[in-house]
Amino acid sequence: MPLADFVLYEEEYGKVEAELTALCRDARITTAAVIDKNGQIIATAGETRRIDATSLASLAAGDVAAANGMAALIGETEFSVFFHEGQRDCIYMSLLAGRFILIAIFDKKVTSLGMVRLKANKATEALASALTSASSKSESGKNAVGEPLFADITSEDIDRLFGQT
Repeated sequence: MPLADFVLYEEEYGKVEAELTALCRDARITTAAVIDKNGQIIATAGETRRIDATSLASLAAGDVAAANGMAALIGETEFSVFFHEGQRDCIYMSLLAGRFILIAIFDKKVTSLGMVRLKANKATEALASALTSASSKSESGKNAVGEPLFADITSEDIDRLFGQT
């Protein structure tokens, strides 16, 4: 299924956001996010005011794509974990459910890479489960109660959305 067809329902969004919040707390991460491989933000938690989350998501997706190009050159399918270390802050990224990326930004004086990896690995299962559930619903083209996606949207709703009424 193309990434553009992905719809994240409120139930799954709540699970993803709760898991990211717990990851920030438990691993003492400054900022956590889940994005898709196209660089679209799915959910964020923690301190997001000091960063441009949209640019971060886009650059992270590009980083993963470039690294996976390198993986192919050496005979690997893909790399699943990425780490960048700065003077103060570090970025840890890992792939989720084949089409999403977990991003964790942390101060290396506050927490360690080992702690971040440990807690992120535990969070990955719950995040992947919620995202896979949302993907399945998107693939079926139906919402949580079995109705077609967007069945209740009328042309009047669309006109109001774009200010044409």
